[in-house]
Amino acid sequence: MLSPTTHGVLDWLRLSLGGAVLGLALLATLPPANAQIWLLSVPLLEGGYWSVILLPLLCWPRWSVRGVALVGGSLGVIGVLLLVAPVVTAISVGHQFPAQFAQAFPDRPAALDGPARQAPLVLSDLFLGVRSEDVVVEERVFDVVNGVELVLDVYRPSAQHPPLPGVVMVHGGSWQGGSRKDFSALNRYLAARGYVVAAISYRFSPRFLFPAALDDVSAALGYLEAHAQELGLDRDRLALVGRSAGGQLALIAGYRLDHPAIKAVVSLYGPVALRWGFVNPAKRSIIDSSAVLEAYLGGSPTTHGSQYDAASPLAHVGHHTPPTLLVSGARDELVSPFHAEFLSDRLIRADVPHVVVRLPWGVHGCDFFFRGPCGQLSTFAVERFLAAALGTPG
Repeated sequence: MLSPTTHGVLDWLRLSLGGAVLGLALLATLPPANAQIWLLSVPLLEGGYWSVILLPLLCWPRWSVRGVALVGGSLGVIGVLLLVAPVVTAISVGHQFPAQFAQAFPDRPAALDGPARQAPLVLSDLFLGVRSEDVVVEERVFDVVNGVELVLDVYRPSAQHPPLPGVVMVHGGSWQGGSRKDFSALNRYLAARGYVVAAISYRFSPRFLFPAALDDVSAALGYLEAHAQELGLDRDRLALVGRSAGGQLALIAGYRLDHPAIKAVVSLYGPVALRWGFVNPAKRSIIDSSAVLEAYLGGSPTTHGSQYDAASPLAHVGHHTPPTLLVSGARDELVSPFHAEFLSDRLIRADVPHVVVRLPWGVHGCDFFFRGPCGQLSTFAVERFLAAALGTPG
């Protein structure tokens, strides 16, 4: 038997634990006040489901009848429910995928059957991780411009059966930073499933203004085309995939370069309506998005309007625009989900096959945790989309 004093200490510890869990859940679910809280919200929303292991402690029956312990347990349970909510929502969103892809690609049902991931969200993968076979990674210099060495990392399956379709990955970082090695889990995953993946670097603003970065994407495409045979790459089946600023670059490259090999474009939370984004900026305590655009394009829309139009994917949608996948989070504080909606509207009017994956809980960069609900759903959508647009690998 525990003494009353010990019971009291445990009760207060339980209250502290429950309050802490609820506090973290509120940090994740309420709009972030600054960049630090936004960064904290990503692991909380995408990994908060681990809090379920606290439920036995929070709900220990011998404590439930004591007042302080009951309050602490109740607060903790509420917090756990909030942290698990993204998983529940992800299951619901995933159920919509078959209809979405069938509508976008009604004439390609065979390519949509039996993706490598058998479900948009696999509960065991949340805890055990998403497993992939080993792949070969090779670093290559594809261009040198103004003293800047441009490098790409090539990911290929260990057991290669060329020629394989290619995926060009363009990283984010506000066009001012980031690395081709960011978010490499998806690169390895796709390579293990029969794609040649090239994660590329490009020149950064404000030293190099647009279209420098677009020119670098074009140079990378030219390099891959010239070395397709030695890479085991099918030079006629390429897709561009980008995150955030890289999403804008992937879209504008796919829409403007008129490269016949580009059969698909994927943008994960990339900005597309650049004029609109300048006058409707993100919360400045998180990012000065207007200043980011000025640094990338050379000034404001008032003085550099032609640059904004040239860099905006919205201005380049036409009937020959490649099929497009857009992934956006409803809670993205850096790039508004309206960007995806604006582009979807243009694509509808141009009769371009496309899919918009809307993640109600999603924040900017939510796919950083590859095993999390955002990571799993976006991976499933990307893989399914590539199969439909490029054909089954192999």
